Amino acid sequence: MNIISDIEAAILGLLYEESQYGYQLEKTIEGWGMRNWTQIGFSSIYYVLKKLEKKELVSSKLEIVEGKPSRKVFTITDQGRETMEEKIRELLSWNKKLINPFDLGLAYLNYLEPQEVIRCLENYLESAQGRIKFLESSVRMQKELKAPYYVKALFSRPLTSLKTEMEWVKEFIDEIKRDENL
Repeated sequence: MNIISDIEAAILGLLYEESQYGYQLEKTIEGWGMRNWTQIGFSSIYYVLKKLEKKELVSSKLEIVEGKPSRKVFTITDQGRETMEEKIRELLSWNKKLINPFDLGLAYLNYLEPQEVIRCLENYLESAQGRIKFLESSVRMQKELKAPYYVKALFSRPLTSLKTEMEWVKEFIDEIKRDENL
């Protein structure tokens, strides 16, 4: 069985539904708002497609469209479908350690004065509010569009996580104030 990265899975998943060419994949990524939950840049799409083709998870053929330049259309192979299904099982079955740069700041916050740490954390809370508004709006929109449960989950899960994190940050600010008698 092929081992694929999360970015490869993001592209392979799009091809699971239908064959697409590179620019079409970019439009699908934009339309789905995938950059809110995956790290895939426009410039990496063709690189990933080439890797998937080398692993024989996708095949390609040149499509001639009258009056337009020819384009390479990518189709998932049977092996690609099996690999994608196995990747989904893995992704949904195991809690993995997430590396968050915020933790690096926590590790060294003792190099700052407590009042400055509190100001930084308050800025963090403020910046998180914008993301919460976006996610709440996205959840509402998905409900209005009667999107499938798995599409709604792409916005409701990070919203719940962010709200929980904000509560933790607020409690941490209170702890700093108590410990430092501020």
